[in-house]
Amino acid sequence: MSLVLDLISGLMLLCGAILVVISGVGLLRFPDFYSRIQAAGMTDTLCMILILGGLMLQADSFGVVAKLLFTLVFLFFTAPAASHALTKTARQCKLSPWRSDKEGDSSKP
Repeated sequence: MSLVLDLISGLMLLCGAILVVISGVGLLRFPDFYSRIQAAGMTDTLCMILILGGLMLQADSFGVVAKLLFTLVFLFFTAPAASHALTKTARQCKLSPWRSDKEGDSSKP
């Protein structure tokens, strides 16, 4: 049974790490603030669930599992709220989203 838990835990940690890298690539490649916030916010929650879940499977004591679970619940509520607050502040500061038709578009009449 220990081998199965180790395999599941390793798979969860690996998937979480891969999603963190994908999120980082999205932060570098996307053109504006709003799409970057989406790349960070969407993968952030799933990454933390996978990574903390994998760590919970590896934990030796109930105290460690309880702390990781508390961290998971805390991050599960605060990460989307932070993304929402950042986006709302950007809209209030009149930060306009990126549009591909801003310059060099000859299809307009």
